Amino acid sequence: MENPQHPGWYLFDYGMVISTAPEPEDWEALEESAGLPLRNPDSSYWAHRLDYDEGKIDSQQYWSLVLGREVGIGRASELDSLDALQWSHLNLDTLDVLELLYSRGARLAVLSNMPATMAEEFAGAPWTKYFTELFFSSGIGLTKPEPGVFKHVLEALGTDPADVIFIDDKHENVHSARALGIKAIHHAPGTDLQRELGL
Repeated sequence: MENPQHPGWYLFDYGMVISTAPEPEDWEALEESAGLPLRNPDSSYWAHRLDYDEGKIDSQQYWSLVLGREVGIGRASELDSLDALQWSHLNLDTLDVLELLYSRGARLAVLSNMPATMAEEFAGAPWTKYFTELFFSSGIGLTKPEPGVFKHVLEALGTDPADVIFIDDKHENVHSARALGIKAIHHAPGTDLQRELGL
């Protein structure tokens, strides 16, 4: 049965909302494979991430830029698998909320900045069963907080902004969504999401 208090959509970010932050050992495994320190915000991993998330470059191009040398398909695939693994740890509290909403017949969707290779890695993962729609930046060609991302989702869902509750961990994404009339919640890891949503 659908939740009568919110007949529209719940739109969830993935990283740091559905998933938790990578563990230190995850970064260590990726860094060992790459032969470079990658976890710092000014690293080559992040410097080229926007283009990768938007689908402007493919896996080989991205990892070639990250490593500073050309890599083959196999090497890129290995790094992609390690990268997906470190972002695969799920937030159990969020899963409880998803289970509750799902049991009530709520309409659930995901909107995440994510490269196509990672989206493919997660295809069919158990957490995807809760969602009717999955939107990834690499398939849209834009990343949050660009307004066009949210406009794309609203059009695809066929719904008004006021009928969407968006949950994201980044202030800039929440601000952009609110500017379009979407009910957006800034979710800080460790806070009670069920209480934030008034469930």
